[in-house]
Amino acid sequence: MKQLLFLWLLSASQLCYAQFTVIHNVNGYTPTRTGEIKHFSTLVIKDGKVVKTGDENTLKQYPQTKPIDGKGLTMLPGLIDAHGHIIGLGKNLSQLDLRNSISVEQVGKRLTDYAKANPTGWILGRGWDQSKWTPSRFPAASDLDKYVSDRPVVLTRVDGHAIWVNSKAMELTGIQSTATSPPGGEILRLKNGEPSGIFIDKAELLVTKHIPSPSHTQISNALDAAAQHLLSLGITSVHDAGIDYATWQLYRQRAKAQTLPLRIYAMLSASDPLLDTMLKAGIYKEQSDYLSIRSVKIYADGALGSRGAALLTEYKDRPGYRGLMLENQPNLESLIAKSVAYGFSAHTHAIGDRANRIVLDSYQNVFKLKGGKLLRNRIEHAQLVDLADIPRFKELKIIPSMQPVHATSDMHMAEKRLNQSQLQGAYAWQSFLKQGTKVAAGSDFPVELANPFDGLYAAITRMDKTAHPEGGWRPAERLSKQQALQAFTLDAAHAAFQEFKLGSLEHGKWADFILIDNDYFNSDLNSLLTTQVQQTWIAGERRYLRH
Repeated sequence: MKQLLFLWLLSASQLCYAQFTVIHNVNGYTPTRTGEIKHFSTLVIKDGKVVKTGDENTLKQYPQTKPIDGKGLTMLPGLIDAHGHIIGLGKNLSQLDLRNSISVEQVGKRLTDYAKANPTGWILGRGWDQSKWTPSRFPAASDLDKYVSDRPVVLTRVDGHAIWVNSKAMELTGIQSTATSPPGGEILRLKNGEPSGIFIDKAELLVTKHIPSPSHTQISNALDAAAQHLLSLGITSVHDAGIDYATWQLYRQRAKAQTLPLRIYAMLSASDPLLDTMLKAGIYKEQSDYLSIRSVKIYADGALGSRGAALLTEYKDRPGYRGLMLENQPNLESLIAKSVAYGFSAHTHAIGDRANRIVLDSYQNVFKLKGGKLLRNRIEHAQLVDLADIPRFKELKIIPSMQPVHATSDMHMAEKRLNQSQLQGAYAWQSFLKQGTKVAAGSDFPVELANPFDGLYAAITRMDKTAHPEGGWRPAERLSKQQALQAFTLDAAHAAFQEFKLGSLEHGKWADFILIDNDYFNSDLNSLLTTQVQQTWIAGERRYLRH
């Protein structure tokens, strides 16, 4: 009888150990909630969650478990992109890519090739940036007509805040010389008064509302395509900045079926006609933490590149013009109040210093009347903030959700658009941290490339990929390696109410991590740009392996 009991206990012990996954021989780093960086070589996982991190002695505590050799690779928590557009990225992967085009002629060549390979339907593309062309001017419909004139062409600027269309697109959508710019938008015109083919911010809708909507299957395929790309870059969670009703339905269906390919914290688009329907359905979260829907994305102004960012004083390169507010303050306050009334956080896009001030004023007024101050409300981008308004983020408990790559992508253009006084509070990451405000970092893909190591490099150096300017642009705002990593992990998780579940490899949290070929803390900064992700794991399961 004793022998049978011993055998049963031995079998039970072996079964218990078999439930553990142990990865050893790694160069592991994790931020912690105490503010320290912990270094480790062994990670123990059970039921998808972290049991402990330790050294080779930790490995010896699990003799019945077959360990996985990390082969000396560096392990970091899965990276969190606190501001991206998942379906937009997925669509872009199949649309005409105009990123890094240097002229209208180069756009035309890519357009011609794409039209031949895709002979029917609307031609959609994204990525052009006239500020990088010589001459640096907005193009016109006639520039596209030279290459494609028999089908509608709609090309979105890299930041998403302007479109460039051909004459066929204007014809099919009924755009005529009498068309007027809507509030919060602008139709650029030729010298003769005719629409030029450039539509900024809310004027985009005059055209885009006529583009056939994607099917449920197409949206689902876009999700999977984007996720495959993001996982290969080490991103395990994305804060999806503004989803429509169709995407809201898809995410909930995929979450219920347990087929979401990565973690998503989704913001409802305030401009969706069915916003009230989505709000009334309530906050969505489930035990596996793959999907959380508890915030609303609101737009206050446009973008700096298209001069849609709302400024307190005029643009240096467009005298008398101060940009566009997409919503006035009463509308902003109404949307914020509606969000918090349903228990949803309000995350408001604001780039210019005037927009940031108006949004802060709006939050302050709503908090006084309706509450909601503790909902971890955010300002998305917060690119230009008047120095007097930076302390208000702490006072109002507003989280700046910022994208480090915007600073290094925009710096040359920003110097042309703005004077030195306007730039004092530009991309002020360190200023926020010094006052005790957490910064949630992201990329704003597909506006920028999704690679988070580009973002980490930009945050630490404030230089472009050619290491210019030497020492960094406005270098006082640079982050340390630890601060940058925390912004892409634990602080991003905090901005989504998830700091006790995600963002670090601490006991009881989900085992989301990556293995990379570069020692993040001990290698030179340039090597960050060549870092390759070898493996990506979510909840203790490998989701990506580099071949």
